[in-house]
Amino acid sequence: MKKEINITVPKNYSAVSFKKYLNIQKDLADYKDDEQAQDAFLLYNLCGITPEIARKLDNKTVNKVKTDLYELLNNQDYDLQKKITINDVEYGFEPNLAEMSYGAYLDVCKHEELALDKNWPDVLSILYRPITKTSGALYEIKPYDSSDILDPKEWLDVNMDFMFGCFFFFNRIYLDCLKDTLKSLTEETLTQTQVGPHIKQALLESGKLINLLSSSPKMTFLSSRK
Repeated sequence: MKKEINITVPKNYSAVSFKKYLNIQKDLADYKDDEQAQDAFLLYNLCGITPEIARKLDNKTVNKVKTDLYELLNNQDYDLQKKITINDVEYGFEPNLAEMSYGAYLDVCKHEELALDKNWPDVLSILYRPITKTSGALYEIKPYDSSDILDPKEWLDVNMDFMFGCFFFFNRIYLDCLKDTLKSLTEETLTQTQVGPHIKQALLESGKLINLLSSSPKMTFLSSRK
């Protein structure tokens, strides 16, 4: 007698916390040369399918689940969520990145790269600060003070839909900054002594833009926009 197995493939990351995401990323990195092990981690962490259950499934079912998972993993269609409530306090995303304080800018740029890694909560605690005033859809947030920000550990329980929305939005801002800045740079500015040979390569790597941002005195944040 066959036993029916119910498999639920998530359509989004709302049930996946940032902490769980980091653990999955670590497992995938530890077994980067073992595709079967990586598939097993994804099936278990995202669908609750243990290796024992996976071995009992037919190839057609497993391949269908894997296809749906890969579609989820490759999705970048996430909206920026400008507000979030943590511990009964409402936090708002920096309303105007062009007017973000220089101290906040420097603290974002101290990280070697912009990535969804252990340093990402530090960036979020800079970008999201307590809302002090609201007027319709508009709001103001508390001025940046590096000694008075949300404990980065509080972001570990936030779901990945939120994380991806902020990450992809912020990444696009960086890309726009790079494009606009390069248009204004002269050939002399692009010499090895002033910027470094890595600048052109940095344009191709959306996940490694912080290096260029922190080294270019002409780089400024653009206003946030959809």
